[in-house]
Amino acid sequence: MSQDSRVRADEVMSTPVETISKGASVTEAVQVMREHDIGALLVTSGPPGIVTSTDVLDAVAEGRDLSTLSVADLMTTPVETVPPELHLEEVAAMMTSLGISHLPVVDGDPVGMISSTDVTAQLSRSG
Repeated sequence: MSQDSRVRADEVMSTPVETISKGASVTEAVQVMREHDIGALLVTSGPPGIVTSTDVLDAVAEGRDLSTLSVADLMTTPVETVPPELHLEEVAAMMTSLGISHLPVVDGDPVGMISSTDVTAQLSRSG
């Protein structure tokens, strides 16, 4: 595959980026993720962060009471991001080295979200 034909993050990212406030309840976050069939939300109030379905599952596994938690209680900040032109192989390497499965795609402002599922699906089609 030539350098110019490699798939970029902006070619497989989900758009628009779904966001939530850090003050929102975890229940609200789960509802938004289910409504949009996604596994992560960008937290835009205060320092940018991310909350994922894995964060929610970890809280459940720890026996935490979700009804008392806000997004701020579970979110990861600072959030790692990638530029739209980053090639998927590099996105995959970044996800692997950081142990994460979602990356906001940012071009000044957030323009999309890319997940490990997006990367895997595209690379399996390309390979």
